[in-house]
Formats: sequence, C-alpha cells, structure tokens
Amino acid sequence: MNGDLMMDTVDRGIIHALQIDGRASFRTIAEILDVSENTVARRYRQLRNVHALRVIGLVNGHRLGYVQWTIRLRCTPDAAGSVAKALAARTDTSFVYLLSAGTEVSCTVQTRSTEEQETLLLHKLPRTSRLVAMSAHLLLRGFVLPDGWQGLNALTPDQVDHLRPAPVDIEDGALHLDEGDKSLLRALNHDGRTPYSDLATATQWSETKVRRRMDTMRRNGILHYQLDIPPAALDFGTEARLWIATQPAATVTVGEAMASHPEISFAAVTTGATNLVAAVNCRDPHDLGRYLTERIAGLAGITTVETAPVIRTVKRAGSLLL
Repeated sequence: MNGDLMMDTVDRGIIHALQIDGRASFRTIAEILDVSENTVARRYRQLRNVHALRVIGLVNGHRLGYVQWTIRLRCTPDAAGSVAKALAARTDTSFVYLLSAGTEVSCTVQTRSTEEQETLLLHKLPRTSRLVAMSAHLLLRGFVLPDGWQGLNALTPDQVDHLRPAPVDIEDGALHLDEGDKSLLRALNHDGRTPYSDLATATQWSETKVRRRMDTMRRNGILHYQLDIPPAALDFGTEARLWIATQPAATVTVGEAMASHPEISFAAVTTGATNLVAAVNCRDPHDLGRYLTERIAGLAGITTVETAPVIRTVKRAGSLLL
C-alpha cells in the first residue's frame, strides 16, 4: 500500500466515479454512494494527499493531428536514469518507465508532423554514446486506455450509468483553438477539477462561457479527463510492460480479450516486430507469473510474449501540446 490511508469501499467508489467522469460533482458522487457530500470532499482530499490521486484534463491529440509512438531505449546501466529523467522533462512524453534491470527506458511520445517525427526519432533521442539500442513503434489502435482500466471497478452498472457523461459526437473538419481555449485547457491539465471561478479568471471569460466551452470541447472529443493514480495505491504492487507477437488474424481478438482483463490498464496495436503493447498491473510477482502463464497463455494466436518489469515510474500522464 502506498501511504498510510487504508482504502475502503467509499474510497474505491470515489476513485471509480472519477474514472468515469473526472468532473463529477461531490454531490453526485455522494448520492450514488449514499454518503454525505462532506464525506466525499474529505475523502477526495485524503486520496490526493496520501495517494497522489489527481484528475487531469487532456486533449485528444488525434483530433488535432497528432500521432503516438511507443519508444524503447536500451542504455548502459549508468545512463538509464538520466535518460529517463530527460525524457520525462519533455512536454511531448508520457508514461516514462525505467524497466528490467534498470537498463531500459520505455515511454509514449506524441508528434504532429512527419518533420517532427524525423527530428525526434533521428536527432533528439539518440544523443548519448551510452544509448545501446532504440526502437520506435507507431500506436495504431487502442483497445483499453488508462481511463478504461477495469482494475478500478467498484460501482454497480446502475451507478456507472448515473455518472456516465454524454457520448462524444465528433464532427468532421479542422479544429481551431483560440488563446482562451488554450488557457482553459492548460488550467485543466494542471488540475482537471479546477473550479469554474478559477477557470474564468484564467481565461478572462465568464463562468457561463467557461462551462459552455468545456461542454462543447468534451462533446466533440477534444477534451477528456483522465484519472491518474499510482497502481501501487490500489494494491497493484507489480507493474510490467508486455510486447506481444500474434498471428496477424488473431491480433484484434487478443487485444479485445486483454481489454477485459482487470490487470490490463493499456493495450494497443503497434507497428514493428510485435503486434501489441500492453501495461499490466498485478498484486505481486506471483500474481504476474499467474497472469502470464494462465491468462495470457490461454489466448489463441499468441506466438511470443516479452515481459519487462517496471522498476520505477518516472512520469505518468503528460502535458498538453498546445
């Protein structure tokens, strides 16, 4: 357990509620949990302080023309930590991990243009002689993202339906964000639950306009909220990254099956020698072994699985690219 606060069903209900709707009011959460609004507010503050829980407003990069890569860097033992730290400092990276025996770094990177891709992959990353190898894989299709991780599930289907925000209605055509939009999104990236009054100050808009613009950007798929909490806070003490090769015809079936596993917080199709990349969260090493030999091994069409335990998380959710 991370911290001194032992979680109960109310804490886990709050966490699941915020995963479904990061802007859900304390009153709404209190109603579905049948507790007081003050209890929800107090527990939320405790979860933030003790377990580093936070809600982050993120922009859907795909809607703005960005593409995502997963990158693996193998370094000499004395270099991996500094390389990971340098990557974490970049605004275009997220989920930076030190892996294996501390000689490998994994991260996700967003780029917009082909020129940016070439600059990043060919010039900016391999700048040290202590970098032994690098591979970059384009993320093609996601099956489960952190905001859909089933390991957080604590509410009933009826409670989930009560919280679920309106469906996204994506319109075709180019998107334009003005300076007010960007100020709003930056504030939400810092804290997705920033009060409307503070957002009005940041944008120099009225609270009514702030609410209207947030609703519009959420409905058209630009803005979404992600709950960020270390898996260890939820008793998932062992994390690993998986690179899985499948028979081509089985890739989607395997990805969809993994999306239903509570151990999997991220899974996507990639380019490269393997077809799938995934993030797995288990209780302990024994639980990871059981997952690999029983759950993954039972999926038809998998040819190889490479497992790299997470030694240290250097960065989780990333910043906005605005």
